[in-house]
Amino acid sequence: MPYITTADGTEIYYTEQGTGQPVLLSHGWPLSSDAWQLELKLLADAGYRAIAHDRRGHGRSAKTGTGNDMDTYAADLAALVEALDLRDLVLIGHSTGGGEVVRYAAQHGGDRVAKVITAGAVPPLMVQTPDNPEGTPIEVFDGIRAGVLNDRSQFYRDLAETFFGANREGAQVSQGAKDDFWRQGMLVNLSAAYDCVKAFSETDQTADLQAIEVPMLIAHGGDDQIVPIAAAAEKSVKLARNATLKVYPGAPHGIYGEYQKALDADILAFIAE
Repeated sequence: MPYITTADGTEIYYTEQGTGQPVLLSHGWPLSSDAWQLELKLLADAGYRAIAHDRRGHGRSAKTGTGNDMDTYAADLAALVEALDLRDLVLIGHSTGGGEVVRYAAQHGGDRVAKVITAGAVPPLMVQTPDNPEGTPIEVFDGIRAGVLNDRSQFYRDLAETFFGANREGAQVSQGAKDDFWRQGMLVNLSAAYDCVKAFSETDQTADLQAIEVPMLIAHGGDDQIVPIAAAAEKSVKLARNATLKVYPGAPHGIYGEYQKALDADILAFIAE
């Protein structure tokens, strides 16, 4: 399996398909590059070099007890981009991965990045503060940490319900999709899963968004119960200089079903513009 080794000796797994302009996909918590399997194929079939990695601590990457923060995630992404010498690069990030690609583009991307796409992304700031009253109270994230510590297997099973909006009337989410969420979550080592909660909830990325000048598509489900749109996409589009907001009415946080079909079509169209 292909790996790169970062400056601190951490092995980062990646997978790629196709040839052409590179498109790099960054997954959400607590998932892995497996979350992007459909997009990898669609992008490769459309004539792109599609690449996805497992964040440190996640999936097949090294199980880390250190470096589980947004700065290091972005530095790891920079190491991968440089190792593969990717240019004219399109970045796609979901949830925590949205924060990762935004920080990478702002602080490391330079002239390598052509476009940025986020979906259900955590920027600019998830946690509620006096300056961010639309955010989620810290007690919610404390509860996530407690769930990971106390019984992570059951916690991931429970989280899959709101992740995919399976708790909504009329939802059509397969058991297989929920099982795969659990499977990917169980591959994260405990320290990485626990520390990543702080990374995705308390990292202020206002300045990162303001620094991005390339075209940016900000996609978000209108019924996202994990990353509520009011504190995320609706603020991000006002901070980024060249951003477009696309809201998918009734769509959940998880990229699945009709939401996935619509989003993937919009991704392909945005890249081709």
